[in-house]
Amino acid sequence: MEILRSPRELAEMRKAGLLVWQAHQRVVAMLRPGVTTAELDAEVDRFFAEHHAQPLFKGFPGAVPFPASTCISINEEVVHGIPGKRQLAEGDIVSVDTGCKLNGWCGDAAATYAVGRVAPEVRQLMDVAKNALSLAIALLDRCSRWSQVAAEMEAYVKKHRLSVVEAFVGHGIGREMHEDPQVPNFVGAQMRRGHGDFRLAPGLVIAIEPMVNIGTKRVRTKADHWTQVTADGRPSAHFEHTVALTENGPWVLTAGPNGETW
Repeated sequence: MEILRSPRELAEMRKAGLLVWQAHQRVVAMLRPGVTTAELDAEVDRFFAEHHAQPLFKGFPGAVPFPASTCISINEEVVHGIPGKRQLAEGDIVSVDTGCKLNGWCGDAAATYAVGRVAPEVRQLMDVAKNALSLAIALLDRCSRWSQVAAEMEAYVKKHRLSVVEAFVGHGIGREMHEDPQVPNFVGAQMRRGHGDFRLAPGLVIAIEPMVNIGTKRVRTKADHWTQVTADGRPSAHFEHTVALTENGPWVLTAGPNGETW
């Protein structure tokens, strides 16, 4: 069941969300060929430490605890990429996902960035994934149920002959990074039968995160136990914001100081 937050609680979550936005700007300033993913992660880690914020991802439980403050996924890597010695190259796309907890409240956001020029089909992939997120945010106060939003997101992606990753979904967020409800970017069989849907009401806070592939929607896990790659090796893009639904409409808690989204 979804949890509804008070205006005071949303204001606290906004503080965490703004830090996440600022951490992304640190990454953007460093993006260039030759930079390693470990260097990007170290900058985000330092930034959170400077602001007394707890990285949400570091130590996250799994077969191997996640070792970094960011997930950095390149090209065919969909999500959960582990930062390391790999250097960025001209034409790469880099999906950066990070989050923090500040004063007991969480923020979580992801974006896919281009390193220099990318192929036209890859640029379209990035645009469609980004626009799917923007579409979902715009529909939050126009729809009564999440299934209506998810259907529009899925239709938009498929109209561009791209695929929606179904192995991973968004989530509720608040005191913890992952809370109820699950937030799919598609309408699966269970939701069509009325299971897993939820109402859209003021106070709801969700992390909406479409992942879009050029080829198949299927993914596989690499030997590091974390990194997810497309099954056909073709590129993937990922965008995410933490969004609250208020009496005045959607509020993107991980936007910039003037409301800038990706």
